[in-house]
Amino acid sequence: MTSNSIKVACSSCNLRELCMPVGLSSEQMERIDEIVATRRKIKRGSALFRNGETFTSLYAIRTGFFKTSIATEDGRDQVTGFQMAGEIIGLDGIVSDRHSCDAIALEDAEVCVMPYSSLEELSREVTALQHHVHKVMSREIVREHGVMLLLGSMRAEERLAAFLLNLVQRLHARGFSQHELILRMTREEIGSYLGLKLETVSRTFSKFAEENIIEVKQRHVRILDTDKLQGLINTQACTA
Repeated sequence: MTSNSIKVACSSCNLRELCMPVGLSSEQMERIDEIVATRRKIKRGSALFRNGETFTSLYAIRTGFFKTSIATEDGRDQVTGFQMAGEIIGLDGIVSDRHSCDAIALEDAEVCVMPYSSLEELSREVTALQHHVHKVMSREIVREHGVMLLLGSMRAEERLAAFLLNLVQRLHARGFSQHELILRMTREEIGSYLGLKLETVSRTFSKFAEENIIEVKQRHVRILDTDKLQGLINTQACTA
């Protein structure tokens, strides 16, 4: 893992509206630019932070894809989430000043480092920033509720359909296609996240392909029938 001190300007970043509040004055943006002064590059397979490490910063993902995971008592790696460009990662550390999970890069990535103490201080002055941080936290809670719903009440087909739709919706908000995506995670990692065995994930992908709902070529997935995919799930769960 390497770190560099390239000056980051949030005000000129094309992901600004995804990870920073809108409608700030130029002076307020300059204050935020002063805080977010460092980028860190993370190689594929490396950790941005580990469970138990001291919490110092939140991270805005600039490029790349991450997974968060925890080690279970029997030694398995349980995936708890996938994060992409424009999303904030590291919120788990706020509660106890230590990170409660591992954050691993699924591809070469770059993050903007936001020291939490400085962010907290500035948010007292810039109420829009404070409101935005609260919204980000709330979004994480809603997402966790959605995952609980997935794991608690859905069949394998429903879980995978909700996962694919949620992923493509988030990617579309970043300017990507509404119908195509490249899976940065393995089938096994998808299974870990959705509470499904690897064989079940592979079998469900094949079933969707046979029914002409999706087209799969290794990690490239094309959604052929969004309505059918949507019809498999509870709409409320997908939006989470």
